[in-house]
Formats: sequence, C-alpha cells, structure tokens
Amino acid sequence: MRLTRYFLPVLKETPSEAQIVSHRLMLRAGMIKQSSAGIYSWLPLGFKVLKNIENIVHEEQVRAGHIPLLMPTLQSADLWKESGRYDDYGEEMLRIQDRHGRDMLYGPTNEELITDIFRSHISSYKDLPLTLYHIQWKFRDERRPRFGVMRGREFLMKDGYNFDLTKEDALHAYNRHLVSYLRTYERMGLQAIPMRADGGPIGGDYTHEFLVLAETGESEVFYDSAVTDLSFGDRDIDYDDVDQCQGVLEEFTTKYARTDETHDENLFNEVPEERRKVARGIEVGQIFYFGTKYSEAMGAKVQGPDGKPVAVHMGSHGIGVSRLLGAIIEASHDDKGIIWPEGVTPFHVGIVNLKQGDHEADAACESLCRQIEGLGLEPLYDDRNERAGGKFATMDLIGLPWRITIGPRGLKNGVVELTSRRSGASEELTPEAALAKIASIYAKS
Repeated sequence: MRLTRYFLPVLKETPSEAQIVSHRLMLRAGMIKQSSAGIYSWLPLGFKVLKNIENIVHEEQVRAGHIPLLMPTLQSADLWKESGRYDDYGEEMLRIQDRHGRDMLYGPTNEELITDIFRSHISSYKDLPLTLYHIQWKFRDERRPRFGVMRGREFLMKDGYNFDLTKEDALHAYNRHLVSYLRTYERMGLQAIPMRADGGPIGGDYTHEFLVLAETGESEVFYDSAVTDLSFGDRDIDYDDVDQCQGVLEEFTTKYARTDETHDENLFNEVPEERRKVARGIEVGQIFYFGTKYSEAMGAKVQGPDGKPVAVHMGSHGIGVSRLLGAIIEASHDDKGIIWPEGVTPFHVGIVNLKQGDHEADAACESLCRQIEGLGLEPLYDDRNERAGGKFATMDLIGLPWRITIGPRGLKNGVVELTSRRSGASEELTPEAALAKIASIYAKS
C-alpha cells in the first residue's frame, strides 16, 4: 500500500480530551474518531488492527472446538424478564421501544439469547457438549465513558457459551477456555494474567478475569511476580484432554494473583516478600461457570441418559476485542508512539524512500514492495514527497514493527537499512537479505 493512496489522518498535536496513552496515540495515529461520548468510528489503520485481533480470537476459538454464530445487537426484553435480569442489570442497559411499543434493549451480553437458541433446538444429552460463540458489538451505557476504547459505551466483544450435562463437564469447558485464552493473548504479544474474580451481574461461583499489567489499569493488582515468568509457548494442547487442560489451569492459577475486589492479605503475605508485587491491571477478558442459573430459569433442559429432563450446566466466556487494542498499546509503546507486536500489526513492514523522485530509489522501493507482497505480507510504502525526518516520525507513531529505509547512497553500496521499532537497532543488508529476514520473522509469528 502506498501511503499517498491510503487514508491516514495523523495528528501532530494530542487532543486535549485524551487522558491515557492508548487514547492519545490512537487519535494521533489516525486510528479512531469520536462520534459521540464513548462511541468511535474506526478509521482504516485502527480497523486493520481490530480485524487482526478478531481473527486471532476466531482462530483460537475454532482450535478449541468452539462453533461460531452471530446474534443480533438488539434483543427482546421478554427474554431478560424471563431470566429475571431485566430489572437487575441497572442503568448500563440501554432500554428502548420499537414502533409497536415492544420493549427492546441493546445487548450488553447474550446469556438469555443463547439460552433461547439452545432450548429451541437441543433436547437430548446426546447433543452435548456444545459451545457456541460470536463476536459482536455490545453497548453498555457507562455513566462516565473515558479512556477511549478502554472504557467506551459501544465495544466489540467475543462472548461464548458452553452447555454441558454435568458440572464436571462444564468445568472442563471452563478450563478449556482458560487455556485457549492464554494462547490467544500470547499470540498478540501480551502476557495476560488469570486472576480470581467476582461474578458481578453475570453470576457464578467460578470465575477468572485476565489482566494485562499497565500503569493506567483500572484495577489494583496484587500478585506473586513468579506469574510473570509463565509462558504458554508452543505447547500442543489436546483440548479434549481433561487432565491436560486442568494441568495448565493449575499451573497458571496456583500462584497468587488477585485484584483489589478479591484480595486476601493473609494469603498474599504467604508469598515470599521479594515476590510480592502491587500494580495496576487492565481487564481484557473473563470466564464464568454459573451452573444452572439460566437453564433453570428459562427451561433449557435436555433428556438425560435415564430419560428424565435435566437442566444443563452453563458458562460464559468473554474477550474484549476492541479493548484489547487499547491494552496492547498501553503495554507496548514509547515516547515516539506505538510499538505493534508482529501478530497484530496493521502492516508487516514500513518502507521509507529517502529521495522520492530518484529513479533508482523509486524502482528499488517498488520492487521490494512487490517481493514483500509475494510473501503474503503487507508493506506500507511511504512515497510522500516529505522530508526523511517526517517520514520516520510517522512510522514511529503508527508503530510498524519493522522499517526498511532505501536511499541513493545505500543503493550505491548495494544495501538498505532494516530497523526494529522495538529495539531501535538498525543494520545494513542487501535487499535480498532484508527480505529473507522479514520472511523469517513472520514465519515464526
């Protein structure tokens, strides 16, 4: 993609309303534009990253055996009245009426709707276990939306729901989700720590939330620093293996890690003093097991092995897809701008032409672009008639992980300059060697 043909409305000044790093950088990098309080248009660069995050979430859900569908944003209030949550959910739920006077709501979550789908089509234990999920826009009418996409009113969320015959089966689904979430976050370059949490309005006795450590986090976090040494890595997990999933859960949850809501000072004091840490964290996902709370209330039952009706055991599992984008920036930036991990970057490599209009430099840039595209990767070619300093500043701001700089002087010596955005380190390589290195980097990611 040529930058002169792309829509990238970068800002030189930081808008006054932006209070945290991710909000400032997303506005300056031309990723979002506020439409109204807590509601944003996603501009091309931001939309590309959002879709990359969404695709990773989809891939890891399917890998874990979960089945995608799509439910509507608007829901009938009748289902929520049936479950008993319509009046309990509070003012965050946007309640409306259609032209016929029917009560509707803009869904903040989908437990009722998915339960209605299940009870309409599943009647036998032979059709279990079943996990369905979707990625859909949600709306919660926050009293004070702030921090950009980190606490907006409209947000993109993956929410999944498991249906199982027994509590033991449902807890395996819970463990399976925890494992799949760990893999999901690591692919995005994040270390998300699972922490024991409170069920809130969704309910449930088993729940963990996943937090990314960041100074701007909304939650205070108390943790054993040993949890930050854990890595999912390249493990080959059999998601049907109950013991294997349970083992990973125990590995990642036995070390102390809690938010201020569930913090236990006595247990925390049992951690060696040098490993006791207090920080801030950003919630990027949560998993719940809530038993038969919704299936009992809404009649979601199946015929059991003995022929008798049994209320299914359920859980729900959410990832804040749009919130993740902000969390990645909070965890990965410097004073020049964003630093995208390779797994979510909007473009794989930036190409800077130091002398636009020079025949050899132009030809070398265009040739390298074609070769990068031939690898199945996307370059962003800064072909503007702009000073080199301005081009470098733009590349640093938008945070592409790798930059190739091409100019007449280097070409005379047969080299280009390859620069890592994260480390700042540069090396001179032949164009062929630079291409091979880029190919190798993304083959591993």
